[in-house]
Amino acid sequence: MPTGAADPSSNGRAPYEGERSVGQLFAAATADLSALVHDEIALAKAEIRADVKRGVSGGVSIAVAAVIALFSIPMLSAAAAFGIHALGLSLGWSFLVVAGAYLVLAVLLGLLAYRSFKKIEPPHRAIEGAQKTADVLKNARPRPATKEEIDRALGRIP
Repeated sequence: MPTGAADPSSNGRAPYEGERSVGQLFAAATADLSALVHDEIALAKAEIRADVKRGVSGGVSIAVAAVIALFSIPMLSAAAAFGIHALGLSLGWSFLVVAGAYLVLAVLLGLLAYRSFKKIEPPHRAIEGAQKTADVLKNARPRPATKEEIDRALGRIP
């Protein structure tokens, strides 16, 4: 726009020295919005990364519990049952006592894994930031374009 010419959106007044044009304001708003979205994504990644670490810890606990249960049951069950039988309990009851002990161990390890998974939370700060941004954008109302701006955009005015 030539110096001293009136901006179409300024109601015929000449712009002041150092005043930004509508295009510059729009570019700045777009850059700020882009930076805000990138920052919110970075915040969500940071919060989710911490929860993933907790989830991995719980998953490792489950895997260790499964390996212990698989490898120890066949070997130690028979040995423990025969040891209890040697103490005077019948062989059938001996095997039931051993099976009950392994079930208690499995329940305890399962509760440990459940506690680890229970600590996982959604990324509250990122969700709040995104909701606030959405609320601001929903309430933002652009001013209506003037007839001259519409004509210029459609190529009717050079």
